[in-house]
Amino acid sequence: MPKEYLFEGQNAQTYSARSVQQIIKKSALKAKILKPVSPHILRHSFATYLLENGTDIRYIQDLLGHSHLKTTQIYTYVTDLAKRKVISPLDFE
Repeated sequence: MPKEYLFEGQNAQTYSARSVQQIIKKSALKAKILKPVSPHILRHSFATYLLENGTDIRYIQDLLGHSHLKTTQIYTYVTDLAKRKVISPLDFE
């Protein structure tokens, strides 16, 4: 069970960036995920998930290590796009 990082080596040491990339790619292959995956996509998906499920944007800012809230607010644009695609049952004719 990781204590500080999502992926930890022996004695809670960190993996190199390249090792994390390989772990994620191998995990995606095992899960039969055909879309491209990367640590950045995992991070982005996590932030978007939190925001869409009501997590305060300031907590997300802290979790992602952003200095400026404006950087984190990029995710609000992504979730707004997703919301625009939702069709209300009242809109059907």
